Amino acid sequence: MTALREGVPDGRYGRSADQRADRKLKIVGSVLGVALLGVVAWSGASYITGQDLSGRVISYEVVSDHEVKVHLEVVKGTDDTGVCTLRSQSEDATDVGRKDVTIDERSSQVDTEVTIRTTARATNAVLVGCGAAREN
Repeated sequence: MTALREGVPDGRYGRSADQRADRKLKIVGSVLGVALLGVVAWSGASYITGQDLSGRVISYEVVSDHEVKVHLEVVKGTDDTGVCTLRSQSEDATDVGRKDVTIDERSSQVDTEVTIRTTARATNAVLVGCGAAREN
């Protein structure tokens, strides 16, 4: 019996149409994958560099029934001016104090101590957020 062979001998007449299509798909997929990685990297970098100011509460101390001292750290551009909003809450989570702090020192990292006046005894001090100062 003679075995029937389907197709052409391997490597004799070049690549088949399926192999050429597979190679083109691999190339297109690789190019699109690299482009997607570039877009993700670009958007991540623009998000990180686009943040004007960042701040955090290092510590706070309830001094009295009407006062909280807050140690605030702000990272910003050297020439930037910003405003950070702090709030203080009572035991039942109602706001008892709020203060906007202007940060205009010519330094990239500013450590400052702020006093928040409260209407009742506070249990915490929270940074609401920091942003660029609005020009009037």
